[in-house]
Amino acid sequence: MSSIFTDIQRLVQLGDVRISNHGYDELAEDGIFVKDIIESISDAILVEDYPDYPKGACVLVLQKLSNGDLIHTVWGIPKGMASPAVLITAYRPDPLRWEDGFMRRKK
Repeated sequence: MSSIFTDIQRLVQLGDVRISNHGYDELAEDGIFVKDIIESISDAILVEDYPDYPKGACVLVLQKLSNGDLIHTVWGIPKGMASPAVLITAYRPDPLRWEDGFMRRKK
């Protein structure tokens, strides 16, 4: 498991979270509630890890909401900092772009 992902889960559990402006826009567009994302982070599954992202390490994870919906979230920690966990975006994955289960991109 990614150490960045573990750090993000810990920060979220501590309530040390920020939502990016883009994140808020995407949540509203897809009808996703922050509360559902926060509550499901402990069971989230790492899909992709971006340790060298220029703005700070981040991860793409698959989360299952309380209603059973699967969503992708991108979480990061700002470069050079230890916190907060930043929800960069969240969206409902497009089945035309992802394999069954939304764990791998289609080629």
